[in-house]
Amino acid sequence: MAALIVVAGTTGCAGPAHEARPAATTSERPVIEPAAPTTQPDPAVLPASPPVRVQVASIGVDSGLLDLDLQPDGSLEVPPDGTSAGWYTGSPTPGELGPAVIAGHVDWDGDPGVFHRLRDLRPGDEITVLREDRTVAVFVVTGVEQFAKDEFPTETVYGDIDHAGLRLITCGGSFDAGARSYDDNIVVFAELDRLLTA
Repeated sequence: MAALIVVAGTTGCAGPAHEARPAATTSERPVIEPAAPTTQPDPAVLPASPPVRVQVASIGVDSGLLDLDLQPDGSLEVPPDGTSAGWYTGSPTPGELGPAVIAGHVDWDGDPGVFHRLRDLRPGDEITVLREDRTVAVFVVTGVEQFAKDEFPTETVYGDIDHAGLRLITCGGSFDAGARSYDDNIVVFAELDRLLTA
């Protein structure tokens, strides 16, 4: 499948998209809070269930999730402001086989965006994703990479993998004031570690 280039909004951005499969889009999802979770050990993969919230305690992220689709020109839609992250509906749901993709802005109109500190994550940090089925998929960071946008490794980020993975994407590098865009993307790679259920 061909690489698709992002059209960034304001000063934030997501990353180039890779169309994995079609999926319906909806408006912002309601927040669903899990009740008294219990741990399920080492799930290989989970059934499909759209995500509604992402939390990264080590960098202070706690955001509801919008649905992100592809725009008519084939670019990945980006969140309409800096406060919410979004799940790319053409990727697997978090916990399914393959790389689920969540994108958010690094900043917005001079203020820090939801993924402002994404580059500070380190291997071993945890990312939790609350899903519509009231399960919480817990991912562990395996790496954080910075890529020039004109050399973005689409297949590495969006391509097929043999496990349930997660990618968090934002902008990084130098800001080009003329283009109103950053030169690079920050990509966090993570793998499913465990499942919490009510």
